[in-house]
Amino acid sequence: MNLNELKGKYDAVFSLGDLCLASIQLKKHNLRPFSGVLDWMASPSLSDVNRLLTNRFVGFMDYDNLRIIGYAGPEMICVSDDGYQFVSNHDFGSDKNSLQYLGSYHEVRAKYDRRIKRFLKTMSSAKRILFVRTEGSFEEALELQTVLSKLVKRDFRVLLINHNSVEGIVEKNWPLEKVCAVEFPNKDKWEGNHHLWEQVLSGIQLSK
Repeated sequence: MNLNELKGKYDAVFSLGDLCLASIQLKKHNLRPFSGVLDWMASPSLSDVNRLLTNRFVGFMDYDNLRIIGYAGPEMICVSDDGYQFVSNHDFGSDKNSLQYLGSYHEVRAKYDRRIKRFLKTMSSAKRILFVRTEGSFEEALELQTVLSKLVKRDFRVLLINHNSVEGIVEKNWPLEKVCAVEFPNKDKWEGNHHLWEQVLSGIQLSK
């Protein structure tokens, strides 16, 4: 799938990680009307995301799987979900949590339960969904396409952006029906590629 085939209207757009970058760009381009499950999580392995979707989030953020890593800045506690190898940097404030105790766990868990419920409901009700992911191999993208084909009731597309030593946007033209894979420059990917995100997301809109 190429970039031109990605354009059009979608009922929902979700970030699938790997960091906050995709959700930040979606919000900037008015394509993120509500929070997704993985918006503010670090999910370095797309294979683990595929496993999470296959399991329909069963076991996600279960208390027994959580491990406190340390401070994520002065106001947040960094916590790992060792069951899926995800890391939360934005959920556990240091006002209610410490390096020994997660005092706001039930609040955080309730928030994610709401997001999971909305996500799964959208999978079955939306006519067309776009998923955006940064970082992933061809094999992982193929697996993601297979997983989403079973999860999404109707139509979907995936925009996969890898960061490498390239100039501008490089379309990969992978032989995947539902996945558009491109490469962006890996130099200053947080602030240096705003114009490339704008170019890629141009022509993508949320249905009213």
